[in-house]
Amino acid sequence: MDRIFEQTLLYDFYGELLTPHQRGIYEEAVFNDMSLGEIAEEYGISRQGVHDLIRRCDRILQDYESKLHLAERFVSAKEKITQIAELTKENPVPGTKGGQPDSGERMERIRFLCQELLKEL
Repeated sequence: MDRIFEQTLLYDFYGELLTPHQRGIYEEAVFNDMSLGEIAEEYGISRQGVHDLIRRCDRILQDYESKLHLAERFVSAKEKITQIAELTKENPVPGTKGGQPDSGERMERIRFLCQELLKEL
């Protein structure tokens, strides 16, 4: 996963578990793209302190994910739903496959993906 996407996703799932101070600094760095110096000046701490806190927050969020797997399950479910949406598209020309499996195969694949989603939830 792209680092920024991963940080954002983990923050969306677990950010509320950080302290308000941690959330504030983490948001400034990740979402507002502020430099360590800018954040340090705003919060009255050292650049090293900001750097350490951001790394600590990353570890905390990763630790929650390693235990709960909420973001991983979300991404997996999203991929399966995308596949289902693709399978439900109509064929480009009626009566032709157009690169898609026939409707019986598509329905079977959709059923399988739905079962996988239900297991994950």
